[in-house]
Amino acid sequence: MTRNSVLLLFAALLVFIGCNDDYSKYKKEPDYISNPDFEQKAYFEAYNESLKLWKTPFEELYVPTNYGTAHVVVSGPEDGMPVVLLHGMNASSTMWYANIEALAQDYRIYAIDFILEPGKSFIEKEMKSTDDIALWYHEVFAKLKLEKFNLIGASRGGWLATKIALQDQSQINSMILLSPAQTFIWVRPSTDLLKNIIYAFSSKEKQMQETLKTMSVNPGNVNKTYLDQYRIAVDKDSINKFTIDMMPFSKRELQSLKMPVYVLIGDDDMINNEKTVRMTKEILPYGRAEVINNAGHFLSIDQSEIVNKKMIQFLDEMDALYD
Repeated sequence: MTRNSVLLLFAALLVFIGCNDDYSKYKKEPDYISNPDFEQKAYFEAYNESLKLWKTPFEELYVPTNYGTAHVVVSGPEDGMPVVLLHGMNASSTMWYANIEALAQDYRIYAIDFILEPGKSFIEKEMKSTDDIALWYHEVFAKLKLEKFNLIGASRGGWLATKIALQDQSQINSMILLSPAQTFIWVRPSTDLLKNIIYAFSSKEKQMQETLKTMSVNPGNVNKTYLDQYRIAVDKDSINKFTIDMMPFSKRELQSLKMPVYVLIGDDDMINNEKTVRMTKEILPYGRAEVINNAGHFLSIDQSEIVNKKMIQFLDEMDALYD
């Protein structure tokens, strides 16, 4: 039996150990949160301010794993169908502030901070490959006793969602991918991408302003409180060593996804284009895709009301399908 098989079997067993959903043992803040260093303190304070943008009750869990502690923000009715949220690069789980109220109305939401980037998750053991990253997520799912769930990933989170499903899709009812990065097509060279490269050599403030212009059709619509947190994350320069390992999945890999997959991209998206839509419909066995008008890469904020409505309609359909 391979190492991956052993870990996945272990994760599966954890799902069935214990029958209650009492997560009280995960609610205590670990030492790195309660006694942060100076740099961490500034970021955690900004993170907490962003969480105030969530217009719905939530609780924070700190889940111990083989690689460190996973921070999970949980919201929504306890008896709701579970939905797991995977955020974009350096964005943390607070990026869902424009979507969480709508999603948590009927669904039990689990937003997980990526362990290799700024957020409240904390790594203690080295990860050697993207397979380890996927295994980590499966372990978190097991600790949370998520037997069946829907998976939503934005940008890099969309790539991770696909990677997780390709490793083991048995628990995933459906996936929603919001402008998934490097998943269907390579990030294409463009004027916006060139601008980002040029402004990488500018001041941090100028760089942030210009990056937002390429990612959003309306940068002024991004909440300033959240931007303050995001700016600190970007300043930490946390591009992890696995970023270069993110490459589009093969046709054979994509064809192996047996759950319904719903892809949304913006009409002014610098990461995806009509080819992504076409590939989703032609290659995935149960793929559907749409283009959101007047939206960039940050479509979940640019057109949050429309995106929220479309995600919920899809989730409701999946809930009825698996009921």
